[in-house]
Amino acid sequence: MTAVNAGSPLTLREARTPEDGMYEGARILRRLAEGSEERPYEHFEVVPQGPTIGAEIRGISLARPLGDVVREELNRALLEWKVLFFRDQRLTSAQQRDFARQWGELETNPLLARGASDDVVRFDKSGGATPTFENVWHADVTFRERPALGAVLQLHEVPPFGGDTMWADMAAAYDNLPQAVKDRIDGATAVHDFIPGFARFYPPERLAPFQAAFPPVEHPVVRVHPETGRRLLFVNASFTTRITGMERAESDRLLRYLTQQAHVPEYQVRFRWRAGDVAFWDNRATQHYAVNDYAPHRRVAERVAIAGDRPM
Repeated sequence: MTAVNAGSPLTLREARTPEDGMYEGARILRRLAEGSEERPYEHFEVVPQGPTIGAEIRGISLARPLGDVVREELNRALLEWKVLFFRDQRLTSAQQRDFARQWGELETNPLLARGASDDVVRFDKSGGATPTFENVWHADVTFRERPALGAVLQLHEVPPFGGDTMWADMAAAYDNLPQAVKDRIDGATAVHDFIPGFARFYPPERLAPFQAAFPPVEHPVVRVHPETGRRLLFVNASFTTRITGMERAESDRLLRYLTQQAHVPEYQVRFRWRAGDVAFWDNRATQHYAVNDYAPHRRVAERVAIAGDRPM
């Protein structure tokens, strides 16, 4: 692993110059990898929900096998739009799993509540009742050696208001970093650990048995997407604990700055759920945030995750 050179402290001037586009003026909002060309979709309709991230897919059912041609085109849509929305699918747990399996082996997560099978996670909660896995920007399971490729989430019961989910485009987040910051983090690695992300939900005695199964791991701070080749900011507030080879105070300061990039509205899309809707996102290229603003109402969802590869 390559350790980052701490160098000089990141100053406000470095982070906020108008010419870097971070806080003033226009941002770089590039949806496709450099050199890629727009191509029409032939087997379904794509309705963009934002300039770089999020599209509703119409004219397709996820309840039956897609076929190789449609699957390939849908994968292109996923790579280009990062998160896809499908209205009124109303899948069974088995159908949801079968759809996800068309992208690879499914992942299990013993830290979360089990659904119909070990590879289905169920979220069943009333807003504000107990601490929940919400209100924080994160990518799923980056504490694993091989974080999830993607996830398929279906809402079974939605509150009368609130309960939206937001996604952020981490390629756009990287594109808009000041060059001085890019120079410091390109080639750097960071430690990811499940304990900080789960400590608020479980007492230490419940977390301890999982420490051997999920030891801390190191991943690149800047990941290269294995299919598009795009550079992606790959740190998050839930699981990234420190940058390798950097003094703690400077690491904390730089991580705060980097994780805040998911908060930029221009990089985001927000989805208002209806019962039976499905979202399918690329966990390599995005972070997401479930909004817990629906108390005292109930929100029930099931998620299936697709196993991924080691970030490079």
